[in-house]
Amino acid sequence: MGDGFACCSSSSSSSMKLLLFMVPLIVVAVFVSVLGRPNISSSSFVPNHTWLWSSNPSSSYSFSSNNNNNNGSVEESDHNKLVDLHSRVVMVDAQNKKEALLYDESLLNRSSSPLTPVESLQVKQLNGTILEDEGLDVSENGKVQRDDDFFAATMNNESVTVNGEVQSDAFFVASMNESDSTLPMKPKTPKALTKLQRMEAGLQRTRLAIKEAATGNQTMDPDFVPVGPMYLNSKAFHRSYLEMEKKFKIFVYEEGEQPVFHDGPCRSIYSTEGNFIYTLDVNRQFRTKNPEKAHAFFFPFSVARMVRFVYVRDSHDFGPIKRTVVDYVNLISGRYPYWNRSLGADHFMLACHDWGPETSFSHPLLGKNSIHALCNANTSERFSPIKDVSIPEINLRTGDIKGLIGGPSPSRRSLLAFFAGGVHGPIRPVLLEHWENKDEDMKVHKYLPKGVSYYDMMRKAKFCLCPSGYEVASPRVVEAIYNGCVPVLISEHYVPPFSDVLNWKSFSVEVSTKDIPNLKNILLSISTRQYIRMQRRVLQVRRHFEFNSRPKRFDVFHMILHSIWLRRLNVRIHDEQSSVTS
Repeated sequence: MGDGFACCSSSSSSSMKLLLFMVPLIVVAVFVSVLGRPNISSSSFVPNHTWLWSSNPSSSYSFSSNNNNNNGSVEESDHNKLVDLHSRVVMVDAQNKKEALLYDESLLNRSSSPLTPVESLQVKQLNGTILEDEGLDVSENGKVQRDDDFFAATMNNESVTVNGEVQSDAFFVASMNESDSTLPMKPKTPKALTKLQRMEAGLQRTRLAIKEAATGNQTMDPDFVPVGPMYLNSKAFHRSYLEMEKKFKIFVYEEGEQPVFHDGPCRSIYSTEGNFIYTLDVNRQFRTKNPEKAHAFFFPFSVARMVRFVYVRDSHDFGPIKRTVVDYVNLISGRYPYWNRSLGADHFMLACHDWGPETSFSHPLLGKNSIHALCNANTSERFSPIKDVSIPEINLRTGDIKGLIGGPSPSRRSLLAFFAGGVHGPIRPVLLEHWENKDEDMKVHKYLPKGVSYYDMMRKAKFCLCPSGYEVASPRVVEAIYNGCVPVLISEHYVPPFSDVLNWKSFSVEVSTKDIPNLKNILLSISTRQYIRMQRRVLQVRRHFEFNSRPKRFDVFHMILHSIWLRRLNVRIHDEQSSVTS
């Protein structure tokens, strides 16, 4: 009994001592848990500071690390959609900030405005201000819109600021856990970029390279260096062209059958349309078979062919052509993700037929967002010089330019001006009324006399009159350039080809319809010295309008591509997965 009691007493005493030892530890543990424990940052931790992600503090934006596991991810019950941190970051205090697209690829596409899949950064021309934002709104259900402040910050390489202070990239990581700032923060490991994000980062580097080239040294080139007043900014153009040669890739949709698709007229006034479609189809430098590598996407339909094979002659019903375009766009958008990803902003069509402008608006998004490369670049028919591309109308009756290029020196040109052409449209009747057979220095004809060569007359003239017909474009502009004759553009609402690069005022004369009665005095007011300069510049820019069956650098095929390349540089596309809901 005694031993047993003694044993029991000893055990009870030990238990008491252990209890007295454990109680303080339990109290401390409870105390710590109440006050809160230190927060250790890891790559999978996802904070939920809505003020950091939204320019509007009342909005609730969320994001996810997009890992396979669920550790640290925000529950969907709390938010409608998850946003990828590395795709988009919204700056704090957005009213006073500008967006800066960083070359650090771990942080891309910051925006001070509500986030959108596509931001349109509009370019006017390659002059002293490269890729200038003109603020064209191409919104569609709030998905595509301009960003007023983005390009100024990007082109000036500005840093992101918060409360007036320049912030480093680490600021955005550290700010996510500012309530736990007692411990040093370790920057998050960047998430792998998507192919689209890498492409957009590369385009941003290109924008900056063009910007720097505008005021830097002239880039050397073994073939051709564009210099002179014929260019708005020769250095910027040259660098942009070289960047295009290195990087630009176009995906041509293979859907569609000839003759409406992948075909076009190559021996007519619409030859630019057919030759471009064919040349791009067989091109190996710019065409890619992998759409993931493409910067732009081409709809290979021919408006001229649709007018011939789809339109019902004399029906005055444009419906069949429109339905053909709508059906094709719907087919493409159903098979590929790229149209829906950008709402068509990186897609383009090309047409030289008079009905090209009307056809370009067959589909709402094709009309509003896509790039229209048109011969009839008429601003009164919704052509936008910021978004669209003006291309030259070239009449190749034989399919090539053999025998079309040449002409004597200025001293051997005896005529002041020349025109011959049919009477159609509002401008030509006025020209013929005032000048047909009225002046020996102004050879203006409705029809040329028998035995008189049209091209010989062009080569005798100092100035070649190029009045618009029913449509603003005229093949006479290129014909004049081919023959070394200074073109006189008589038109309204016309945007000359490649006017994003070329300074047309340096090698042509622009005359409005109301000044036709005073046309001779206008031409005589140009001094001989100035005329010789202009004529020399015509010869210098001629290479940009020459068609070659095998394209040569800086020829018309490459210049069309370059204008499309510039328009593509104006658009930034975001991953569709990175959508934002409030």
